[in-house]
Amino acid sequence: MVFRGRYPRSLDPKGRLTLPPEFRDALASQGAGSAAADGASSSASGASFVLTTYDGCLVAFSWNDWVELEEKFMRIPNPSPKVRAFRRLVIGGAETHTPDAHGRILLSPDHRAYAGLDREATILGLVDRFEIWNPAALRASMSSENLEGVTEELAASGIDFSL
Repeated sequence: MVFRGRYPRSLDPKGRLTLPPEFRDALASQGAGSAAADGASSSASGASFVLTTYDGCLVAFSWNDWVELEEKFMRIPNPSPKVRAFRRLVIGGAETHTPDAHGRILLSPDHRAYAGLDREATILGLVDRFEIWNPAALRASMSSENLEGVTEELAASGIDFSL
């Protein structure tokens, strides 16, 4: 399952957002997994996934990746106040979604408010997950000052991205 690319989208008056067909196909290919056992369901248009709040946007995880993340959080003994606050943001902000027959998901009012989504959104594929952004916030996050020194940081991680 791979998510890549940038997709501008409009939210309808009810707050529904249409996922790109490529993303729906990727979600469907991973199957519903144990999502149905946890009360989530799948439909003909794709498997359930989890959408949560982080970094000023909404972040989507496949069901299996999400369960793995939850299990890691549960293994932390006596987490610090910062980790507890982070857990409240990410785990507490999680909602399960299943695209409808038209590939749409209904974004909750809380999620729309957190990400500053009104009429327009940008869906951004990031290989193993995707993000849903307010277009202006996404542009600001990718400003040149935010990207300064990133090639050096990537090189230190073993990724040579010199152009």
